[in-house]
Amino acid sequence: MLPNKRREKTVVKTTTTYWNPLHASHADKWVEIEGTHGMIEQLFLAVDEETGDFTRLTRFKAGADTSDFGPQVHDFPEEIFIISGQLHDQTFDRLLESGDYASRPPGEVHGPFIAKTDCVVLDYSFPSQALS
Repeated sequence: MLPNKRREKTVVKTTTTYWNPLHASHADKWVEIEGTHGMIEQLFLAVDEETGDFTRLTRFKAGADTSDFGPQVHDFPEEIFIISGQLHDQTFDRLLESGDYASRPPGEVHGPFIAKTDCVVLDYSFPSQALS
């Protein structure tokens, strides 16, 4: 059971009624991540403009490789869930597959990533909880 905590602030994270961001009719909503030569795209599902917290989908095309970006580390917690496909995390030398989940603490090194197949990742990031 989750603890019952009262929120002190108004919720400002964007909301959307049911829709399917993976449906072909929404292909125009995906945006290429700069420097990936069209191999990696993202789609923000919800954003809290006040805190910077966000929920997004990241889509890797088969063969996408983030080695040019090197390993990644954030000063905030992040959760990821592999929706489909396979993605190799070089830091952990682990093949992530559909159903794999990670809850990363601030400062955890991860990546670079290589997409073995087309891969879609759900990402919850919490910059509001950044270590100062």
